[in-house]
This record gives sequence, structure tokens and C-alpha cells, in this order.
Amino acid sequence: MNLEKLEKILKENNQPQFRLEQTKKAIFEDSVSSFSEITTIPLDLRKRFEKEIDILSFEVEKILVSNDKRSAKALLRLKDNNCMESVLLSPRPNTWTVCISSQVGCPLGCEFCATGKGGFKRNLTSEEITDQILFWRQYLNRKKFPALSNIVYMGMGEPMLNWENVKKSVEDLIDIKLFNFGSRSISISTVGIKGGIEKFLAEFPQVNLAISLHFADNEMRSKYMPANKAYDLENIKKDLQEYFRKSKRKVFIEYIMFDGINDSLGDAKGLAEYLNSIGNAYLLHVNLISYNKTSGEFISSSKNKIERFKNFLLQNRINATIRKSLGTEIAGACGQLTGK
Repeated sequence: MNLEKLEKILKENNQPQFRLEQTKKAIFEDSVSSFSEITTIPLDLRKRFEKEIDILSFEVEKILVSNDKRSAKALLRLKDNNCMESVLLSPRPNTWTVCISSQVGCPLGCEFCATGKGGFKRNLTSEEITDQILFWRQYLNRKKFPALSNIVYMGMGEPMLNWENVKKSVEDLIDIKLFNFGSRSISISTVGIKGGIEKFLAEFPQVNLAISLHFADNEMRSKYMPANKAYDLENIKKDLQEYFRKSKRKVFIEYIMFDGINDSLGDAKGLAEYLNSIGNAYLLHVNLISYNKTSGEFISSSKNKIERFKNFLLQNRINATIRKSLGTEIAGACGQLTGK
């Protein structure tokens, strides 16, 4: 929502300040889908809004819903005709999480990620990022479902490579006069970008940090995640050590499991040793994720292998859980977003 344009229209029409507050409440709290629904403002003003400004900065191309109704994916067409995807998930009954995108595509080119394989188009603006939340709030409101509980920056793109827009979007999301989300209900995931963790902690010490690690060996990580060549496991380790010197907040380690590539007990041992070498291992929590099929050589590890991997980590004092994948059947799970 372009608030500057909204304020300009109100000013040009000599409207009192409370009109802005009425309009913002209707959009951000009541989750209206159109200005015509805002009956607290005059009809002529509603008509002008409808003519001159859009609530959302994109058009909804299509929405796919899983058979179990626990996930939905939206294809969203931006004003410049680029497309992105955004996903709504229900990990528990009456709990909804939105997985939002921060870029159109991704420049990092991870071999196992459909988004990265599709290349990079551009960064999203802060408005385009937060409008994903407005859209899903409207969707849940129409369905009479419970309100959103959590937001994760784990959709298309690397958030730390679009930091200024991501930063502004988070500021708007936690603004009590706008979206009014708590900082701890927001998570930002990164593969690790130089200076990223430092800026993150300085700006948002209460927002959750997740590291998309996936490999505890530099050679393997560089092979499948080219970004590791510029910012490797040692850099991540040093930045997390500094993070823990300044904060005692838990950090989540994302680990996608690929059959025969990173799922052996030797790999589990390497991961445990790496995480223990960081220190404050009790503040690290590993999410083990079954690989969601995209393309190429990769196959998901079996349930037995993932369970064995988890148990090894637990035996070595590393907190770990197996994360349930949602949205696979609609290509809305981790690594499957393409913007098509």
C-alpha cells in the first residue's frame, strides 16, 4: 500500500487527519479488499481512491490450494509484468504463517533450488514485500479463517541482498499503527552474506534469524551453493560467534536433506562438530527438511535416514527437529517457487 500517495490524495481533498487513520485501520486491521468497503469514509472519497490508487501493488494471477487446505500459493503479477510467488501455510490447526518473497528470482544459483535456477530479475520494493501480507490478510478475512500468526522471509530471493527494502518492510510490519506484528513472530532466512548478520542484529535484535546451511563441509557447500565461495562456513561461524556475544537469541539452522549427498552419519558428525565449534550450541536449533523435488539429480533422504540423522544430533547435544513440509503438491514448499 502506497501510504504517501494515500496521504497526498487526502491532502488534495482537504480531508482531516482522522480520515487517514480511518483508512489505515480499514486496510491494515480490518483487511478490506477494496476502498468501497470502507463505509467510515465519504462515498466520493471512496470513489476517488478506487480511481487513483490500488491497495495492492500487484495483480493476483492465480491461487493454488492444497487438498488438505493447509497451504496455498499465489502467483502475483507486478506492475512491470514480472511475477513472484507467495505462500500461506498452516503448520498447526488455527495457525497461519506467510512465506514471503524479497526478490523476483534469486542471484545465488543454489543447485537444488528452483528459484535460484531460474535466475534473478530484480529486488522487490518494501511495498511489494508488505503487500504480500496485506493480500493474505484479505484472503484469510474473506475465508473467515484465523488471523496470521507468523511471517517468514523464506520465499523467493536472498533477503540480505535486498536489505534496505527488507529493513523498511520489517519496520512497517512491526509498526503498531500499521501491521502491528511482534518482532518475534517474524523470521528472516539467509544463506550467509558478508555483513548481513551484523546489520540484522543491529536493526532487529528480536527478529528470528535462520541460516540456510545445508552442508557443513566447505567443498560440498561451494559445489551446490556458489555463494559459499565468497562467504564460507568459517565466515558464518565468526559472525554467529559475534552474534552470540551480543545476543542470547536462538538461531535456526536450516538443513535440507539429500539422499546420498549430505545425509550420512558422517555428515551428521560433521554438522555437530561445526555447530559445537561455534559455541553456545544450546542456542542453535537445526530444522531438518526433506528435499522438495524441483529438478536435477537430487532425491530426498528417506524418513529413516532423516530420523537417524536427527537422533545423532540430539545425542551430541544439538537441538534438532524434523520440519514437516507443506505445499509440496502445489509446488509451494521450500525451494520450489519459480514465479510461474
